[in-house]
Amino acid sequence: MKRFHVHLHVADLAASIAFYAKLFDAAPSRVEADYAKWMLDDPAVNFAISTRGHEPGLDHLGFQTDDPAELAALKARAQAADLALLDEGATTCCYAQSEKHWITDPQGIAWEHFHTLGNIPVFRESEAPAGASACCAPRGKPIGIPVKSSSSCC
Repeated sequence: MKRFHVHLHVADLAASIAFYAKLFDAAPSRVEADYAKWMLDDPAVNFAISTRGHEPGLDHLGFQTDDPAELAALKARAQAADLALLDEGATTCCYAQSEKHWITDPQGIAWEHFHTLGNIPVFRESEAPAGASACCAPRGKPIGIPVKSSSSCC
């Protein structure tokens, strides 16, 4: 099974957690000082918010897979369609270890395809000093968000 993924940058994490908890009628499954995530079953979505972005708004979209075979199928489909693909392989970000790759749509919106392998206690294992920018959306210019560096991870 694939789960749709949405990652938004927010200005006020506490206010956004309160809003989305009411909207989803569910508490987040993970909360950190700069991040919160809901793993919803109806609809099947991995919805994440963080304060690590430049401006509030959409950072990226994606699909989270339940197993490596589904991730490989998404990668093969992107390669067969001759889509530019950034393969990160095994990486850490958003408090998780994952295997992932990225593609970017014609509008510059980054799409992440990933399979989560486990949790980690920090946003990413190669954590930069406090105040560092977000690491998601490696290419393109997601809606309302400046282009980020190529050292992506979310």
